Amino acid sequence: MAQTELMATFLQERPMLMRLLVARLGNREDAEDAAQELWLKLIDLPPVPIAHNAAYLYRMAANLASDRRTSATSGTARDRAWLEVQPVAEELPDAERALLARERLSHIAEILNAMPERMSAAFRMFRVEGQSQKTIAEALGISVSGVEKLLQRAYRQVHDAGSAFGEESAGSHRLGVMKDIIS
Repeated sequence: MAQTELMATFLQERPMLMRLLVARLGNREDAEDAAQELWLKLIDLPPVPIAHNAAYLYRMAANLASDRRTSATSGTARDRAWLEVQPVAEELPDAERALLARERLSHIAEILNAMPERMSAAFRMFRVEGQSQKTIAEALGISVSGVEKLLQRAYRQVHDAGSAFGEESAGSHRLGVMKDIIS
């Protein structure tokens, strides 16, 4: 009974509720959507006695408009923040740079595969996975100084192979490219 009276009050007060929603939301389309949502909320409302149906409806409409404005503002801010962190076209690699990066990665993979197993493992753990030398030493069952020696030899092989490949600064640049591409 109370729900039927509330729905009848909604139909009677709809023009004024629409004015309120248009004023709060800024346009008729959003106000229509909010009025529809308000109606659906009324349908799902449990039958409880309400002293002033019109006041209750206006409060529901005002709260709904406020929630929608807050949601729209949050959504706009979230979308703006997301767009700000997206790369611009100039930051994206062109086809030539992507091809060169794939060639470099393939070459580095060949270099790593040609290394002794422990040296390759130490190098991958340190440069790609970012593990500490102490952690690598424990995993390989050797001393930290042993890890340092393995890494020095691995760097030398990468550098020498890069020089043979025809790159002027094969060392650290190549390693950075490898880490970026692999991860």
